[in-house]
Amino acid sequence: MGLSRILPRSRPVADEPAADELVAEVEPQPESAPHLRAVPAPEPAPAAEEQMMAKIIAFANQKGGVAKTTTTLNLGVALREMGNRILVVDLDPQGNLTMSQGMNPDAIERSMFDVLVHRVPISDVIHTVEVDIAVASIDLAGAELSLSALIGRERALEKALVEVRDRYEYILIDTPPSLGLLTINAFVAADGVIVPVQCEYLSLRGLVQLENTLAMVRENLNSKVHVEGIVPTMYDGRTLHAREAIEILEEHFGDLVYDTRIRKTVRYAEAPVKGSSVLRYDPSGPAAQAYRDLAKEVLDGAQAREHA
Repeated sequence: MGLSRILPRSRPVADEPAADELVAEVEPQPESAPHLRAVPAPEPAPAAEEQMMAKIIAFANQKGGVAKTTTTLNLGVALREMGNRILVVDLDPQGNLTMSQGMNPDAIERSMFDVLVHRVPISDVIHTVEVDIAVASIDLAGAELSLSALIGRERALEKALVEVRDRYEYILIDTPPSLGLLTINAFVAADGVIVPVQCEYLSLRGLVQLENTLAMVRENLNSKVHVEGIVPTMYDGRTLHAREAIEILEEHFGDLVYDTRIRKTVRYAEAPVKGSSVLRYDPSGPAAQAYRDLAKEVLDGAQAREHA
């Protein structure tokens, strides 16, 4: 609501107005007479909560080898191609996301470990490559033990991201292949979770456990976090098993399953060797196009929710 304005009052001016009477406006007088007029109140400043804040998405699956890091990086680069400001956060002690952008986790002086445990500003560990990346080092493997003794340990990442959340449209978090304290930190900080799922039966079973963990986080720490979408990865349409896995996913999760299928290709393995996303390594290939298609789905889904 805007502030009330002081409006000019139209009324005749008494010959001898009382000294204590407030006159908002005086009828025009000769030039020698002073003119009084009401000044409109200034427009109210925009509320702080109206400022643009990044949408935070965690990528999680407690099963390893499901292309979680590949999806985090390449989706981030695809969103960056579409004009969005992107930060990717490497929360995996293996540092694969950091290595995928040509950096050596063993040679990094400050990493997300220092951010979470020593409260170093996250801007101190952000490197700009194809996208901005908050890097990881092997020290992150000790973060869960170090955090366990701290008050508010589940909110360490959430608090760290406050510093930079207004600088980006999207913040994408790559989590370790577990449902430990680092992944819980990602869930507490996130608006949504994207789950890369390998098109195999055993990979599907882990979704139930992940959803149970999310339910506990919603109940106790972050009521808004939810599964944003499910990405079928390592898909080989020539096999009956892969097609059946997709059918099971769609039967149980419906519209949460993205239409884009991330197919098996050696390009996803070759690109990190060059310290590159697949979009830069093979920009016109089908692997790069798959993540551009996924980026459009993610953006369309976000816009649909905004206008719902």
